[in-house]
Amino acid sequence: MRFRPVLFLLAPFLVAAFAVSAQGQPKTTHVIFVMTDGLRWQEVFQGAEAGIMNKRNGNVSNEAALKKAYWRETPEARREALLPFVWSVMAQQGQLFGNRKKGSDAYVTNGKFFSYPGYSETLCGFPDNRVDSNEKVFNPNVTVFEWLNQKPELHGHIAAFGAWDVFPWIFNAPRSGLTVNAGWDSFPSGTASPELALINRLKEQTPRIWPDEPFDALLFYTALEYLKSDKPRVLFIGLGETDEWAHGRRYSDYLDAAHRVDAYLRVLWETVQSIPEYRDSTTLILSPDHGRGASVRMWTEHGDKVPDSKYIWMAFAETRYQAAR
Repeated sequence: MRFRPVLFLLAPFLVAAFAVSAQGQPKTTHVIFVMTDGLRWQEVFQGAEAGIMNKRNGNVSNEAALKKAYWRETPEARREALLPFVWSVMAQQGQLFGNRKKGSDAYVTNGKFFSYPGYSETLCGFPDNRVDSNEKVFNPNVTVFEWLNQKPELHGHIAAFGAWDVFPWIFNAPRSGLTVNAGWDSFPSGTASPELALINRLKEQTPRIWPDEPFDALLFYTALEYLKSDKPRVLFIGLGETDEWAHGRRYSDYLDAAHRVDAYLRVLWETVQSIPEYRDSTTLILSPDHGRGASVRMWTEHGDKVPDSKYIWMAFAETRYQAAR
């Protein structure tokens, strides 16, 4: 099976916003799309990789602790140790694509295999050779979020939150009119709950390891508070630590970041099931923007000189199934 991800990702947005069942009732009225930058399909489907769980290839300082946390004897057990929500809920109650060991290829087609082109292709539905860097240049193309925001019934109910500070350019915030919060920017204080006010202070005072993005937790909990207060119909959450730690060749931190992404998904799932507007009517989508090298030496790398980094993966689930216990 081979899937162009942009087509496969775009369809659920349209279906979620407009599809109705035979009885005339919406199947899905809300969509939450989470992207985690550069998380490899290898870890998603096979769990932690033995050849990287060491000092030489993964800069691992405590191999015993890392193996205790994530090493299991089978790929199925390893992947569930790393991503328990994805494999106990999304895989059981939804669908995953991109397991190359099973002949399921999912890949980007932009030929560049890095972030801005990957996000633009996924969010717009096609690659564009003009999108050829990670610079802060406003996207000339209309994302599906902007397109949906033009619909009268959805206007003002679409929002995007991203750890990377380039997201306002990817979504072309001035033109699209979307609510976009990214990087170290505080969320507007006029709409801030006490929790959001605290997160804003943490953004101001947290040491900046990466100048262009905070830790995922600050971004995620900003988005979560917005979801609870404003109840958007379509919400984007872009997480970045999986890419940052991989570039730093820190496999322990990379795996921990992926494990936290999984925990955030569980929080989202349980939160929307607690809110009447979302309960049993929300589609949750998870994907990266690009892959990484396949070897134990090249797992940190991606781009046009790393052909394996075109391969990605996708997960879908709907909350009309019972919430995870």
